[in-house]
Amino acid sequence: MSDSQKQVVQWFPGHMAKTRRLIKESLSMVDCVTEILDARIPLASRNPEIEEITASKPRIILLNKCDMADEKITADWIKYFKAQGAEAIAVDCRTGKGLNAFHPLVKKVLADKIKANNERGMVGKSLRVMVVGIPNTGKSSFINKMAGRVRAKVADKPGVTTSNQWFNIGNGIELLDTPGVLWPKFDDPVVGDKIAFIGSIKDAVIDIETMAVRLIDTLRDGYPEMLAERYKISDFEDLQSWEILEMIGRKRGMLISGGEVNTERASVMLLDEYRGGKLGRISMEFPDNF
Repeated sequence: MSDSQKQVVQWFPGHMAKTRRLIKESLSMVDCVTEILDARIPLASRNPEIEEITASKPRIILLNKCDMADEKITADWIKYFKAQGAEAIAVDCRTGKGLNAFHPLVKKVLADKIKANNERGMVGKSLRVMVVGIPNTGKSSFINKMAGRVRAKVADKPGVTTSNQWFNIGNGIELLDTPGVLWPKFDDPVVGDKIAFIGSIKDAVIDIETMAVRLIDTLRDGYPEMLAERYKISDFEDLQSWEILEMIGRKRGMLISGGEVNTERASVMLLDEYRGGKLGRISMEFPDNF
Protein backbone atom coordinates (compact mmCIF):
# COMPACT_ATOMS: atom_id res chain seq x y z
CA MET A 1 0.00 0.00 0.00
CA SER A 2 1.39 3.42 -0.90
CA ASP A 3 1.77 6.25 1.62
CA SER A 4 -1.16 8.02 -0.01
CA GLN A 5 -3.47 5.13 1.00
CA LYS A 6 -2.56 4.75 4.67
CA GLN A 7 -4.66 7.47 6.29
CA VAL A 8 -8.12 6.25 7.34
CA VAL A 9 -11.00 8.45 6.20
CA GLN A 10 -13.37 9.27 9.05
CA TRP A 11 -16.78 10.91 8.88
CA PHE A 12 -19.01 11.75 11.86
CA PRO A 13 -21.98 13.93 10.80
CA GLY A 14 -24.44 14.49 13.62
CA HIS A 15 -27.54 13.22 11.82
CA MET A 16 -26.21 9.66 11.41
CA ALA A 17 -27.38 8.39 14.82
CA LYS A 18 -30.78 9.97 14.24
CA THR A 19 -31.07 8.27 10.88
CA ARG A 20 -30.23 4.87 12.30
CA ARG A 21 -32.99 5.38 14.86
CA LEU A 22 -35.49 6.45 12.20
CA ILE A 23 -34.73 3.36 10.13
CA LYS A 24 -35.18 1.06 13.13
CA GLU A 25 -38.45 2.74 14.09
CA SER A 26 -39.81 2.64 10.52
CA LEU A 27 -38.89 -0.95 9.73
CA SER A 28 -42.14 -2.35 11.15
CA MET A 29 -44.08 -0.23 8.64
CA VAL A 30 -42.48 -1.68 5.50
CA ASP A 31 -42.65 -5.02 3.69
CA CYS A 32 -39.22 -5.04 2.11
CA VAL A 33 -36.05 -2.99 1.73
CA THR A 34 -34.49 -1.68 -1.48
CA GLU A 35 -30.81 -0.93 -1.10
CA ILE A 36 -29.18 1.31 -3.68
CA LEU A 37 -25.50 0.64 -4.27
CA ASP A 38 -22.99 2.18 -6.63
CA ALA A 39 -22.33 -0.39 -9.38
CA ARG A 40 -18.67 0.64 -9.48
CA ILE A 41 -18.10 -0.27 -5.81
CA PRO A 42 -21.01 -2.48 -4.67
CA LEU A 43 -19.47 -3.68 -1.41
CA ALA A 44 -17.72 -0.46 -0.42
CA SER A 45 -21.00 1.43 -0.95
CA ARG A 46 -22.91 -0.86 1.43
CA ASN A 47 -23.50 0.22 5.00
CA PRO A 48 -22.96 -2.88 7.15
CA GLU A 49 -24.95 -1.33 10.01
CA ILE A 50 -28.01 -0.82 7.82
CA GLU A 51 -27.64 -4.31 6.40
CA GLU A 52 -27.76 -5.68 9.94
CA ILE A 53 -30.68 -3.47 11.00
CA THR A 54 -32.84 -4.46 8.01
CA ALA A 55 -31.85 -8.14 7.88
CA SER A 56 -35.37 -9.29 8.86
CA LYS A 57 -36.90 -7.91 5.63
CA PRO A 58 -36.72 -9.21 2.03
CA ARG A 59 -34.02 -7.35 0.10
CA ILE A 60 -33.81 -5.86 -3.40
CA ILE A 61 -30.45 -4.54 -4.60
CA LEU A 62 -30.25 -1.79 -7.22
CA LEU A 63 -26.80 -1.49 -8.76
CA ASN A 64 -27.08 2.16 -9.75
CA LYS A 65 -24.90 4.12 -12.18
CA CYS A 66 -24.42 0.90 -14.13
CA ASP A 67 -23.50 2.89 -17.25
CA MET A 68 -20.34 4.02 -15.44
CA ALA A 69 -19.32 0.48 -14.45
CA ASP A 70 -17.94 -2.42 -16.47
CA GLU A 71 -21.01 -4.23 -17.84
CA LYS A 72 -19.59 -7.74 -17.47
CA ILE A 73 -18.46 -7.15 -13.90
CA THR A 74 -21.89 -5.75 -13.00
CA ALA A 75 -23.48 -8.92 -14.37
CA ASP A 76 -21.16 -10.91 -12.11
CA TRP A 77 -22.26 -8.79 -9.14
CA ILE A 78 -25.91 -9.56 -9.87
CA LYS A 79 -25.10 -13.27 -9.69
CA TYR A 80 -23.15 -12.67 -6.49
CA PHE A 81 -26.03 -10.94 -4.70
CA LYS A 82 -28.57 -13.52 -5.87
CA ALA A 83 -26.33 -16.20 -4.39
CA GLN A 84 -26.52 -14.21 -1.13
CA GLY A 85 -30.32 -14.38 -1.23
CA ALA A 86 -31.08 -10.88 -2.56
CA GLU A 87 -32.65 -10.01 -5.90
CA ALA A 88 -30.44 -7.58 -7.82
CA ILE A 89 -30.77 -5.54 -11.02
CA ALA A 90 -28.54 -3.05 -12.83
CA VAL A 91 -30.05 0.42 -13.22
CA ASP A 92 -29.30 4.02 -14.00
CA CYS A 93 -31.61 6.13 -11.87
CA ARG A 94 -31.03 9.38 -13.73
CA THR A 95 -31.99 8.01 -17.15
CA GLY A 96 -34.39 5.35 -15.89
CA LYS A 97 -32.49 2.49 -17.48
CA GLY A 98 -33.51 -0.83 -15.94
CA LEU A 99 -36.17 0.66 -13.65
CA ASN A 100 -39.05 -0.89 -15.61
CA ALA A 101 -38.07 -4.13 -13.88
CA PHE A 102 -38.60 -2.71 -10.40
CA HIS A 103 -42.39 -3.05 -10.04
CA PRO A 104 -42.42 -6.71 -11.19
CA LEU A 105 -39.47 -7.45 -8.93
CA VAL A 106 -41.25 -6.04 -5.87
CA LYS A 107 -44.30 -8.20 -6.68
CA LYS A 108 -42.03 -11.24 -7.08
CA VAL A 109 -40.15 -10.68 -3.84
CA LEU A 110 -43.38 -10.03 -1.93
CA ALA A 111 -45.48 -12.76 -3.55
CA ASP A 112 -46.10 -14.44 -0.18
CA LYS A 113 -47.11 -11.10 1.38
CA ILE A 114 -49.55 -10.40 -1.45
CA LYS A 115 -51.04 -13.88 -1.10
CA ALA A 116 -51.44 -13.43 2.67
CA ASN A 117 -53.10 -10.02 2.17
CA ASN A 118 -55.53 -11.49 -0.35
CA GLU A 119 -56.44 -14.34 2.00
CA ARG A 120 -57.22 -11.79 4.71
CA GLY A 121 -59.50 -9.85 2.40
CA MET A 122 -56.99 -7.02 1.86
CA VAL A 123 -56.78 -7.34 -1.93
CA GLY A 124 -54.77 -4.49 -3.43
CA LYS A 125 -53.23 -3.39 -0.14
CA SER A 126 -50.23 -1.19 -0.84
CA LEU A 127 -46.79 -2.72 -0.65
CA ARG A 128 -44.42 -0.54 1.32
CA VAL A 129 -40.73 -0.46 0.42
CA MET A 130 -37.98 1.26 2.39
CA VAL A 131 -35.21 2.78 0.27
CA VAL A 132 -31.76 2.87 1.89
CA GLY A 133 -28.24 3.67 0.81
CA ILE A 134 -25.20 5.74 1.66
CA PRO A 135 -25.10 9.38 0.47
CA ASN A 136 -24.82 10.10 -3.25
CA THR A 137 -25.74 6.62 -4.48
CA GLY A 138 -28.93 7.89 -6.16
CA LYS A 139 -31.88 7.37 -3.81
CA SER A 140 -33.57 10.66 -4.67
CA SER A 141 -33.02 10.17 -8.40
CA PHE A 142 -34.57 6.70 -8.09
CA ILE A 143 -37.66 8.00 -6.30
CA ASN A 144 -38.07 10.87 -8.75
CA LYS A 145 -38.00 8.50 -11.71
CA MET A 146 -40.38 6.03 -10.11
CA ALA A 147 -42.81 8.78 -9.03
CA GLY A 148 -42.87 10.24 -12.54
CA ARG A 149 -41.99 13.75 -11.47
CA VAL A 150 -39.57 15.51 -9.15
CA ARG A 151 -40.75 14.83 -5.61
CA ALA A 152 -37.47 14.35 -3.77
CA LYS A 153 -34.56 16.75 -3.69
CA VAL A 154 -31.67 15.82 -5.96
CA ALA A 155 -28.10 17.12 -5.87
CA ASP A 156 -24.58 16.03 -6.73
CA LYS A 157 -23.57 16.29 -3.11
CA PRO A 158 -24.23 13.99 -0.15
CA GLY A 159 -26.61 14.73 2.69
CA VAL A 160 -29.54 16.27 0.77
CA THR A 161 -32.28 14.06 2.24
CA THR A 162 -32.53 14.72 5.99
CA SER A 163 -35.77 13.02 7.09
CA ASN A 164 -38.02 10.07 6.23
CA GLN A 165 -40.45 10.76 3.37
CA TRP A 166 -43.23 8.62 1.83
CA PHE A 167 -43.91 8.53 -1.94
CA ASN A 168 -46.68 6.74 -3.83
CA ILE A 169 -45.20 5.49 -7.10
CA GLY A 170 -48.32 3.77 -8.39
CA ASN A 171 -49.07 0.12 -9.12
CA GLY A 172 -49.83 -0.41 -5.45
CA ILE A 173 -46.34 0.44 -4.21
CA GLU A 174 -45.22 3.12 -1.76
CA LEU A 175 -41.61 4.07 -1.13
CA LEU A 176 -40.13 5.30 2.13
CA ASP A 177 -37.08 7.45 1.47
CA THR A 178 -34.48 7.68 4.22
CA PRO A 179 -31.45 9.94 4.62
CA GLY A 180 -28.21 8.49 3.32
CA VAL A 181 -26.25 6.89 6.12
CA LEU A 182 -22.55 6.15 6.38
CA TRP A 183 -21.15 3.98 9.14
CA PRO A 184 -19.28 5.93 11.85
CA LYS A 185 -15.74 4.96 10.80
CA PHE A 186 -14.09 3.17 7.90
CA ASP A 187 -11.57 0.79 9.43
CA ASP A 188 -10.39 -0.20 5.96
CA PRO A 189 -8.74 2.88 4.36
CA VAL A 190 -9.36 1.49 0.88
CA VAL A 191 -13.11 1.50 1.55
CA GLY A 192 -12.86 5.12 2.67
CA ASP A 193 -11.01 5.98 -0.51
CA LYS A 194 -13.61 4.37 -2.76
CA ILE A 195 -16.61 6.13 -1.27
CA ALA A 196 -14.71 9.42 -1.32
CA PHE A 197 -13.99 8.85 -5.02
CA ILE A 198 -17.71 8.59 -5.84
CA GLY A 199 -18.57 11.68 -3.76
CA SER A 200 -20.31 10.02 -0.81
CA ILE A 201 -18.13 12.03 1.56
CA LYS A 202 -18.23 15.81 1.24
CA ASP A 203 -15.11 17.09 -0.48
CA ALA A 204 -14.91 19.84 2.13
CA VAL A 205 -13.85 17.35 4.83
CA ILE A 206 -11.14 15.58 2.82
CA ASP A 207 -7.90 16.68 1.20
CA ILE A 208 -8.86 16.87 -2.48
CA GLU A 209 -5.29 16.47 -3.73
CA THR A 210 -4.70 13.41 -1.57
CA MET A 211 -7.91 11.89 -2.93
CA ALA A 212 -6.86 12.62 -6.51
CA VAL A 213 -3.51 10.92 -5.97
CA ARG A 214 -5.23 7.91 -4.42
CA LEU A 215 -7.60 7.74 -7.37
CA ILE A 216 -4.63 7.76 -9.74
CA ASP A 217 -3.08 4.95 -7.63
CA THR A 218 -6.20 2.89 -8.32
CA LEU A 219 -6.64 3.79 -12.00
CA ARG A 220 -3.01 3.21 -12.98
CA ASP A 221 -3.26 -0.34 -11.61
CA GLY A 222 -6.62 -1.28 -13.13
CA TYR A 223 -7.28 1.07 -16.05
CA PRO A 224 -4.02 2.67 -17.22
CA GLU A 225 -5.25 2.78 -20.82
CA MET A 226 -8.20 4.97 -19.80
CA LEU A 227 -5.90 7.41 -18.02
CA ALA A 228 -3.70 7.55 -21.10
CA GLU A 229 -6.59 8.03 -23.50
CA ARG A 230 -8.54 10.61 -21.49
CA TYR A 231 -5.59 12.83 -20.63
CA LYS A 232 -3.37 12.14 -23.64
CA ILE A 233 -0.45 11.02 -21.51
CA SER A 234 2.05 8.20 -21.93
CA ASP A 235 5.20 6.72 -20.42
CA PHE A 236 3.95 7.15 -16.85
CA GLU A 237 4.55 3.60 -15.63
CA ASP A 238 7.64 4.58 -13.61
CA LEU A 239 6.24 7.84 -12.25
CA GLN A 240 4.79 8.45 -8.80
CA SER A 241 1.05 9.14 -8.77
CA TRP A 242 1.57 12.76 -7.75
CA GLU A 243 3.82 13.15 -10.79
CA ILE A 244 1.05 11.77 -12.98
CA LEU A 245 -1.34 14.33 -11.45
CA GLU A 246 1.09 17.08 -12.39
CA MET A 247 1.39 15.64 -15.89
CA ILE A 248 -2.40 15.66 -16.26
CA GLY A 249 -2.63 19.24 -14.99
CA ARG A 250 0.08 20.38 -17.36
CA LYS A 251 -1.65 18.69 -20.31
CA ARG A 252 -4.84 20.55 -19.43
CA GLY A 253 -3.00 23.87 -19.14
CA MET A 254 -3.68 24.25 -15.41
CA LEU A 255 -0.63 26.39 -14.67
CA ILE A 256 0.08 29.12 -12.18
CA SER A 257 2.84 31.71 -12.01
CA GLY A 258 6.29 30.30 -12.69
CA GLY A 259 4.87 27.49 -14.81
CA GLU A 260 3.94 25.32 -11.84
CA VAL A 261 0.89 23.08 -12.08
CA ASN A 262 -2.20 24.02 -10.09
CA THR A 263 -2.60 20.54 -8.59
CA GLU A 264 -5.68 21.49 -6.58
CA ARG A 265 -7.52 22.51 -9.74
CA ALA A 266 -6.28 19.38 -11.52
CA SER A 267 -7.49 17.25 -8.60
CA VAL A 268 -10.99 18.72 -8.68
CA MET A 269 -11.15 18.15 -12.44
CA LEU A 270 -9.96 14.54 -12.17
CA LEU A 271 -12.46 13.60 -9.47
CA ASP A 272 -15.31 15.39 -11.28
CA GLU A 273 -14.53 13.58 -14.53
CA TYR A 274 -14.32 10.20 -12.82
CA ARG A 275 -17.63 10.80 -11.01
CA GLY A 276 -19.23 11.88 -14.28
CA GLY A 277 -18.11 8.73 -16.08
CA LYS A 278 -15.92 10.64 -18.52
CA LEU A 279 -12.95 8.31 -18.10
CA GLY A 280 -15.01 5.32 -19.25
CA ARG A 281 -16.75 2.36 -17.61
CA ILE A 282 -14.68 1.60 -14.53
CA SER A 283 -15.41 -0.99 -11.85
CA MET A 284 -13.23 -0.91 -8.74
CA GLU A 285 -14.49 -4.09 -7.09
CA PHE A 286 -14.84 -7.62 -8.42
CA PRO A 287 -16.94 -10.48 -6.97
CA ASP A 288 -14.07 -12.95 -7.26
CA ASN A 289 -12.16 -10.84 -4.72
CA PHE A 290 -14.64 -11.54 -1.93
